Amino acid sequence: MASAGGLIGLISRYGLAGVVNTAVGYAVIAGLDVGLHVPPHLANATGYLVGLGVGFVLNRKFVFHYHSRGRATALRYGLVFLAAFALNQLVLHMVVTLLGPGRLQHLCAQLCGMAVYTLAMFPACRFWVFRTQD
Repeated sequence: MASAGGLIGLISRYGLAGVVNTAVGYAVIAGLDVGLHVPPHLANATGYLVGLGVGFVLNRKFVFHYHSRGRATALRYGLVFLAAFALNQLVLHMVVTLLGPGRLQHLCAQLCGMAVYTLAMFPACRFWVFRTQD
């Protein structure tokens, strides 16, 4: 089990990596949704696909310092990504339905979906995808 200081460092690195990945993904999402009027779910999916590779590399190397190059790690990350993305899409649908149309409403819904995705990814990555054998 990690010390409190180690956990704080891990969460801090996860947050920093998340900021970078979110900036990339959200720029794509906002540009497509608000700028080009692509349907919110398609804009969201495109942004997350762009961020998938960035997130994997940042989490493996920077956040969890995981050195395994096995395909199993990438497969686990992909499965966790799909589950968290499904939650993201559910929340996005619910909030878009609740708030209705409009640029500000869509951006708010996108942020709500992103928050759920982020909260689902961390424990799954820590305890399953990038787990270490103590």
